[in-house]
Amino acid sequence: MAQGDPDRYALLGHPVSHSWSPFIHGLFARQLGHDIDYRLIEVAPEQFRGTVLDFFVNGGRGANVTLPHKQAAAEVVNELTPRAQRAGAVNTIAAREGPRLLGDNTDGAGLVTDLVNNLGIAPEGSRILLLGAGGAVRGVLAPLLACRPAELLVANRTPARAEQLAREFADLGPVGASGFAEIGASPWDLVINATSASLSGQVPDLPPGTIGTETVCYDMAYSRSDTPFLQWAESRGARRRHKGWGMLVEQAAESYLLWRGQRPATRAVLVALEAL
Repeated sequence: MAQGDPDRYALLGHPVSHSWSPFIHGLFARQLGHDIDYRLIEVAPEQFRGTVLDFFVNGGRGANVTLPHKQAAAEVVNELTPRAQRAGAVNTIAAREGPRLLGDNTDGAGLVTDLVNNLGIAPEGSRILLLGAGGAVRGVLAPLLACRPAELLVANRTPARAEQLAREFADLGPVGASGFAEIGASPWDLVINATSASLSGQVPDLPPGTIGTETVCYDMAYSRSDTPFLQWAESRGARRRHKGWGMLVEQAAESYLLWRGQRPATRAVLVALEAL
């Protein structure tokens, strides 16, 4: 990379064409007076490891990782932060001296910051239903349990995967597991969709009664309009419905802090996204 060229960053995923990460990190860089080049890299699972290594060998300074590569990313890096090690999944990679790669997971911090600071939702003492059992769930389980909910249930189409997660995180708080059909009919305080169903226009098959009039529904996925999950939640009478813009921005700010030592302010970026 020639002297004076912008520092290179990227998002690796499959798919990534829908992502707003370049827009968000561009606003962060402008806010802090930094010169960066942030791009999207579409990469299939079988090519992920080679693509990551090639990106950093050729001067990349940092990368974000999204579906379906977060667990694979934990196997590529040389070192994990404590929260990434606990999650067993990585959504942020930073170049270090050596050359070595450091893996972090900012998903949980981004979600909790959005819930508490941006949306005024208090997880403490609440009953939380978390849908899915992939890398996204791994990243948010420990931070959610640190908020001391009264109950947290991981529900997944394949119950065995949810049960494995419940065993791994049982030392951190009251976490259970089930399939979708076994969730029960009692309404939950907070339902978080961490499945990839919204990306394919689908909704997890949940029993009637899961959503009540006082339930807050949060979809980690995002789009210009309501996601299929949030449309379904509205049809069930959910009191509040939120898509994952805030989580996206807050986890990105945590990534930026790891890469460049400064955490950007996020309010103006959230306002810009809402305006779009």
